[in-house]
This record gives sequence, structure tokens and C-alpha cells, in this order.
Amino acid sequence: MAFGTEVTERDDWSYSPTVGVGPLRFGMTVDQVVKAAEKMGQSKVGECARHHAIFSPTWKVEVHRRGAAASPPAVTAYGSQVAGLFCVAADAVYGPQVTYDGLPLVGRDLSDLERDAIAYAEARDVYFRYTPEGYAGPDDPGVVIRGQLVGQALRSRPLFMVPRDGAYTEWDSMPSEEHHVDGQPTA
Repeated sequence: MAFGTEVTERDDWSYSPTVGVGPLRFGMTVDQVVKAAEKMGQSKVGECARHHAIFSPTWKVEVHRRGAAASPPAVTAYGSQVAGLFCVAADAVYGPQVTYDGLPLVGRDLSDLERDAIAYAEARDVYFRYTPEGYAGPDDPGVVIRGQLVGQALRSRPLFMVPRDGAYTEWDSMPSEEHHVDGQPTA
């Protein structure tokens, strides 16, 4: 990583569609998420503002890497009272590296990720997709690529998701907090 704020070591997490990412499994309760995240570091649990009446109350668990508590969360997990854990966001700088069939997704320059997603799709004769913001990623409805401003660069901040209560798609389920990271709108 050559974009200013560097992390010396990232955990490697696996992603399994509709199942979970790393030690986190979709449907977990807040207590289960906190317990599963203990290996990574300290957790802070909070409630999310309720922007849409259709969704049950939502909580978030911010997980900070050991020794980096003053830094932004490495992972933010979102859950609802009805669906349990439905979204895991990996920070572009501090988050674990998650790959999709060998394609690294976290902390990437978005143009490099696009180039690699296209090459991945062509090599395997599969599709890739763009988000409404124009970011390329795997053709998997459970992976939503977001942009996170890191210094002057826009880096990938993937969300790993399943639909939450009252939503038809993962895109509809995206927590409103993920439209803004560190007070900055994600692009």
C-alpha cells in the first residue's frame, strides 16, 4: 500500500456468499458478533439512527484493531433486531483483506480494482458489475463496493451483505451510515 496511512499487517478473511465474512456469520446477534470479533480487537456497540421506518432498529459494532483504538474501526458490523447481522464493512486502511476467488477487494485503488475485476471476469467467462456510483466489483449481490477517501485517494471499502428485514436487495439494505465514513461522504 502506497497511499500514506499504511497498516503493517492485515488479517486475511474469507468470504462466503450468504454465509458470512471472516469470523462473522450473517444472522448473528450483537453478542455473538462482539465475541467473534474479540480476536481482532476491541469492540464498541452502538445504535444506528432510524432513517427508514420499514426496518427494525439497527445496531452497529465497531471493531478496532489491537493497539489501534484511536484509529477508525477496522470493521463495522450492522445488525437488526429481526435479521441479526446483515452487513460487514471492511475499512480501506485498517480492515482485513478479503478476497473474492483470489481478487483482493479491500483498500484497492478503484481503477486498479476495476481493471482486475474485468480481467477476472474475462479469464473465467463470468460477469462483473458496477455499483450505481460506478465502482466495479464481482458479480455477487452480496458484495457492494464503496469508495473511501484516504488522503487524496479513493480506495475500496467493500460491504458484505445479505438483505435485511423489509428489503428486497442488499443495495436496499445498505446502512445509511455507510453513505458517510468518518464524516466524509463515500463516493
